[in-house]
This record gives sequence, C-alpha cells and structure tokens, in this order.
Amino acid sequence: MKKDILFKNLCFYRFTQPFELSHQTLEEQLQQKIFRPCGAQDIKTYGWVPPLGGDTSSLVFEVSHRLLICAVQEEKILPASVVADALQEKVEKIEAEQHRQVFSKEKKALKDDIVMELLPKAFTRKKYTHAYIDLDDGWLIVDSSSYKQAEELTSCLRECLGSLPITLPSLKNKPAYTMTRWLETQKTAPLFTLGETCELKTLGDTGTITARQEDLGNQSIRQHLDDGKQVSQLHIEWNNTLGGVLCDDLRFKQVKYTDQFNEYVDGLLDDDIDVSLIDHKAACFAVMTNQAGRAGYVD
Repeated sequence: MKKDILFKNLCFYRFTQPFELSHQTLEEQLQQKIFRPCGAQDIKTYGWVPPLGGDTSSLVFEVSHRLLICAVQEEKILPASVVADALQEKVEKIEAEQHRQVFSKEKKALKDDIVMELLPKAFTRKKYTHAYIDLDDGWLIVDSSSYKQAEELTSCLRECLGSLPITLPSLKNKPAYTMTRWLETQKTAPLFTLGETCELKTLGDTGTITARQEDLGNQSIRQHLDDGKQVSQLHIEWNNTLGGVLCDDLRFKQVKYTDQFNEYVDGLLDDDIDVSLIDHKAACFAVMTNQAGRAGYVD
C-alpha cells in the first residue's frame, strides 16, 4: 500500500440520494467482504482492507464527514506464454506416445489442468484502490486511472450495501466542449488555470494531436481548433493547490500537489510535536478532500 493517502487519479460519481449510513454501520457492512489472500486455487481475490494501512484495523476512516475506504485485488501472475509452452509440451507428448492428434476440446481441458497445477506456485501481486464518500456534498470519488477499475470498487461496495445510488455527474455541456471553449477563450471556470499540456482530437477520433510543455494559446493550437479539433485532455490547476489532466470522460488523472497544498497540511499539524504517520495522513486527507471535492465542479 502506498505510504501517503493522496489520490493520484480522481473518478467522480454523484449520489442520487443522500448517503445515510454512519461510520459504524458502513464498517459493519464492509466486514462482509473483508480481504483474504489468494488460496492455492484462486486466480484472484478482492475485498476491503484498512485504508490507512500499517497497524490500523478500521475499514473506514472519517475526517470532516468524509469516509475513506480501500479495496485490494490480489491476483496470481501466470504468464500466458508459460501456460502455452506447458500445453504444447503436453500435447506433443500425447501425440507421440498415443499416435493420435489432440483436438481443440481436449486442448482446452489440458490447459485448464495446467492452470490448476501452476496456480499454487504462481507469484501474486496486489492492486489497492482508495475511495472516499463525501457525506456533505454527495460525492463518491475513487482513486483510479480508469472507470473499469473504479467500477470494481463500486460493484463490491454495492454488493456489501445492497444498493449504491450513484451516477456520473450531470453537466450542462460535455467536458470536451467545455475544455475546448476554455482553450479557445483562454478563460476557465473560477479558480482553474490552464497548464501546458493538451490533447486534441478530430471528430470521429481519426487523428490526435498532443502538445506538451507549450503555450496553449499559441497560433498552432488555435489553428487546430479552427480546423474543428476538440480538446480530449487538458492539463489544469485548481486553486494553486493541485493540478492534473482533465479527460473528456471526466477523469482527473496524474494529480500532483503544490507547495501551497503542503502548507495547508502543515497548518493542521503542530510542528512542535512529533506528529505520527496517522496524524499526517489525516491532515493530508482532510486538505485533499476539501480541494478535490470542490474541483469536481468543472462545468
């Protein structure tokens, strides 16, 4: 598990009705699918772990009406090439010893047997996904670089709770339209500022232009916009505290935190005492959720 609690990616979901479970009740519900490591014949397992890691045991961490949770997937690493080589060796042996051809149905059965034989010996890897529920503003925000990974967490959460009334945020305009207007006018929503990276696409996704470390108001960018290209990704900064790339599916990826963010964190801590790791994580979480939730209003 990562040492800090800062999200590197933001996938936004809106609750369609208030989330009314208390910290304690949510903790009890998540216990239904607490994480267990892969057994000898498991390809992967998925479940909840303490979001702060270390010696902590609670599955829910709360600061200022925001509930932090964490799921982990453990999966066996079984390269397809290893399985294929073992299958080929077994097929050749059968054909040589029994003087017959091995057909596809039998190959499939042999492949399944090989996988079961190799699984207990396979290495495993873990993938952690943090998320938090903002009780005041009605957000569920998942630290995931893709909605597919985010939906693994939301599906597990829905299974534990029985229902999870969330939807993607409803916007007046599509993100691509809004980002294109920002680039055309060089004016963003309040507290947002343009960065130096963008990705432009033609309608129908037949061509992509990527600009990095450039003045996004220069003539070449304007020409691409005049030619009808739309912005699919745009680097922006929020309130001088965090920055990242806003995507046309409303993901906010490659999030980085500024020195001002760290100053806010330090302001919540007493520099005269030996601050514990948990206290520092709590302060980071408090500042991050305050900024990230407000940055969700992009339209």
